[in-house]
Amino acid sequence: MPNRPTDTGGAGLLSDITRLRVVVAGAGTAGASAARFLASRGATVTVVDDRAGAGAGLADSGVTVIPTAVAVGADGTAALDADLLVVSPGFRPEAAVVACARRGGVPVWGEVELAWHVDASGLLGPPRTWVVITGTNGKTTTTSMVEAIVEHSDRTVAACGNIGLPVLDALTAEPRVEVLAAELSSFQLFWAPSVMPTAGVVLNIAEDHLDWHGSMDAYVAAKAGALRGPLAVIGGDDPVAGTMSATSPGAVTVATRLGAPAEGEVGVVDGHIVDRAFGPGRVTRRIVAVDGLRPPGPPGVADATAAAALCLGIGIDPAAVAVGLSGFVPGRHRGEVVARWGAIAAVDDSKATNPHAAQASIAARRRVVLVAGGQLKGAAVDDLVVAVADRLAGVVVLGVDRDLISAAILRHAPTIPTVTLFTGDDGRVNAMPVRSGADATAADRAERAARAAMHTPSDDAGTPAEQVMTAAVLAAHDLATSSPAPVDAVLLAPAAASLDMFGGYGARGDAFAAAAVAAGARREVTA
Repeated sequence: MPNRPTDTGGAGLLSDITRLRVVVAGAGTAGASAARFLASRGATVTVVDDRAGAGAGLADSGVTVIPTAVAVGADGTAALDADLLVVSPGFRPEAAVVACARRGGVPVWGEVELAWHVDASGLLGPPRTWVVITGTNGKTTTTSMVEAIVEHSDRTVAACGNIGLPVLDALTAEPRVEVLAAELSSFQLFWAPSVMPTAGVVLNIAEDHLDWHGSMDAYVAAKAGALRGPLAVIGGDDPVAGTMSATSPGAVTVATRLGAPAEGEVGVVDGHIVDRAFGPGRVTRRIVAVDGLRPPGPPGVADATAAAALCLGIGIDPAAVAVGLSGFVPGRHRGEVVARWGAIAAVDDSKATNPHAAQASIAARRRVVLVAGGQLKGAAVDDLVVAVADRLAGVVVLGVDRDLISAAILRHAPTIPTVTLFTGDDGRVNAMPVRSGADATAADRAERAARAAMHTPSDDAGTPAEQVMTAAVLAAHDLATSSPAPVDAVLLAPAAASLDMFGGYGARGDAFAAAAVAAGARREVTA
């Protein structure tokens, strides 16, 4: 289990930034934001990053970029010569630069920890209202909902953190942002032990990032960082999040539910989100009808209920909550219909990067052909397969952990026709039916779908990853159209991360969408 950072050093470090020597580990979005901010305030900033071309443009901000070995010594045993180390979220606690900092007694902050101390110190004016959103699934949607709601109030807001905009950039934005809707990952929370938000939520918790945290207990402990403030909101229906509570003395815990709420909770009654936690005398208040909220289905309603609780908890008027949620439109790659083949929709839910998210996506539909696979990050998929087997008309798997998914299907649902895709040593895409031996019809359909996957327009059409996705969509299309029972959708809900093949979940979703549109055009030509 990784050791949580306890040597934060306190905000005293920021009392005279001009004398501060800071090493920033990582020149990505978060690291570059931290480096530019500190340099703009007069600190001496060095960024360490081994990637070719890393930190391009930082020199114009007065930042020095060097390879990591220069900072930590050739064997990684030097003591870091700095007053502060700021690490980007993905750096593990055992990273060489972190070890060197600790050997030298140098405080280690994440970029969110830095933002917290900057804000709390008054360096940029009165501290802001922090609303922290975390969970295994639904973080981005809930964060965006909070932003949409507050935009309909008399306060300014920015969605920031893991959603794309670094928190420091939100703090320095003009006009001044009063409410920070901060989506924070478990990595960011791990490296930000001082953050105490005005309101925070843990939406749900399921296995994810166990390869980084080392254990489920460590992962849960990181997520609990969202609950350190005066208002802790928890997904009351979730078996793990529902057992959590505020961690600060005197703080209030409010559960959200898809059913009727108890006193002190927010839930759903007669098709409306209702509040029994924040009104005068905790009187039951009807907030907004759930019919028409987007994304539809239980996951979308759960996210909306959490967003409502957070916003009501920081004093946003119920009318703004209702207007913000009613008009909310989810971002791309979150259950987005990208093509239609008759009655079958091609649905891009590439943001479903873990089994918990994939299960919610599948459960929102009656019967689907699933496209899944990528980097499972240590998570098991057995529970997912068991939970959704009755909704699967077929599965197409791809990516580095495809065999783990195929094996789980063989163990728990061997009658589901399954095709696995991979790029061979010769660079060509291969499609192989997964043979269970348990059902001749399923085996025949898998064999046919595997053949259909190879009917690509050109062997050199797109990148290797895009070619695999094209083959996956063709196989899924065949499984959907040959199903003896009606299929609602071919659904990209990978249950895994994307970086084994793509530049991110967005690139994966775009490849799926392009392949789905092309498959639809080919279907019209041959019809």
